[in-house]
Amino acid sequence: MGYLELSKQELEKEYGNLAKRFEEIKGMGLNLNMARGKPSKEQLDFSLPMLDTINSKSDFIGEDKMDCRNYGLLNGITECRKLFADILGVDAENVIVGGSSSLNMMFDTISCFMTAPAVEGCKPWYEVKNRKFLCPVPGYDRHFGITQYYGFELIPIPMDDNGPDMDMVERLVSEDDSIKGIWCVPKYSNPAGITYSDEVVKRFAALKPAAKDFRIMWDNAYCIHEISDTPDVLLNIMDECKKTGNEDLPILFCSTSKITFPGAGVAAMAASENNLKVLREKYNYEIISYDKLNMLRHVRFFKDYDGVLKHMEKHKSVLKPKFEIVLDTLDKELAPADIASWKKPHGGYFVSVDVFEGTAKRTVALCKEAGVVLTGAGATYPLGIDPKDSNIRIAPTFPPNHELEVAMDVFCICARLAACEKNLNKESSFENLVCQLDFGRILYAVYDIRMYFLINSILFLLNISVSIDIFLKKFYNNSVTVCDWMFVTELF
Repeated sequence: MGYLELSKQELEKEYGNLAKRFEEIKGMGLNLNMARGKPSKEQLDFSLPMLDTINSKSDFIGEDKMDCRNYGLLNGITECRKLFADILGVDAENVIVGGSSSLNMMFDTISCFMTAPAVEGCKPWYEVKNRKFLCPVPGYDRHFGITQYYGFELIPIPMDDNGPDMDMVERLVSEDDSIKGIWCVPKYSNPAGITYSDEVVKRFAALKPAAKDFRIMWDNAYCIHEISDTPDVLLNIMDECKKTGNEDLPILFCSTSKITFPGAGVAAMAASENNLKVLREKYNYEIISYDKLNMLRHVRFFKDYDGVLKHMEKHKSVLKPKFEIVLDTLDKELAPADIASWKKPHGGYFVSVDVFEGTAKRTVALCKEAGVVLTGAGATYPLGIDPKDSNIRIAPTFPPNHELEVAMDVFCICARLAACEKNLNKESSFENLVCQLDFGRILYAVYDIRMYFLINSILFLLNISVSIDIFLKKFYNNSVTVCDWMFVTELF
């Protein structure tokens, strides 16, 4: 029977049992982490043979007949461009292979358009007042952080099982030329695991933005990260954009960060020649040569696209049981209480859970108190503002399975306990006061960001979650100075 159907007496009894169990868990001294989507040791071990593909006696000459140890080939070595072209479903001529981080390439792309017109006749984005960026939610916090850093107003776009609300996207971009782009994780989205439907992809390709320099940041990070025997199929946006004459709209990204080694993988992007011309000009000043030895190492390890897919089957063998643990536990522990909902993805790295409205922060805080670290509540929304305080991203990939089982049990107990508290109004008076007070508004009145972050840091150490949304949005227009961030980091 769901919690909302229980009598007050029955709910009090449930709360008592959960509180007792919670205290027992605290006494176990757990130290478990499900905060970020990191590959497990098992997954990393699959790529160890790659380190043997090149040694001091190796031939370092690639298809381009150049010595990969030396400068040159800003676009990346040909054989690696071909490999990523197959992964992304584009022509190799439209691919640039870079360093280890696709996020770095995304940051560079936004940075480039901030200072150089993406389209001749348009202003660089830094000259556009009240510039805006669309952010499908729940989404990837690091995407939002990039455009927040550059002072964009971030506009949340709701997601459903087909992808972003395209009625809203079409209306906004057609009416407002200060909207310069949208973030997309089109296959197995972070965190919900949604794959955009064919209709959504076609509507993206057919957009008629008021801004000629509007760009779709198509981060296809999980394009080959399957965990199901019936994987999702994503329509090729580049092909669709060619049909509509909108080839300049999308810029695609991916990397091997979660395929080989995070921080030692290879990243790539694909775009129209018009976009690449603008981006290459920036790269000509930024870097002389990326790590071609690493590109060569990857190509010699995988050999071709089929080799990549065979490698990912090994990852699937590790990840599938982990997702089964998460989903089975949710079905067993939360479904009967009817206080949460979640997606069952066919791939990717996360499970998105919507706990009882108004309890996400409390659930995360309880988990931390019990020794389980989760991604912060609200992280999947711009500026950390989850209007319902319900979404929590679970990252099951890193912990060993036996730890994951324990962590999920703790998560479910904490989610249930928080729901009981909410329904019985059992939050402590101090925490109620903290949650109700908007410290952003208070400190906005005195214009003191350092005092604001100091107070929030103290509250953080007390295991109390406080939103910073209003302060950042109203006082700093979605951004803070480098000096201010340096102060914040000093606190930790």
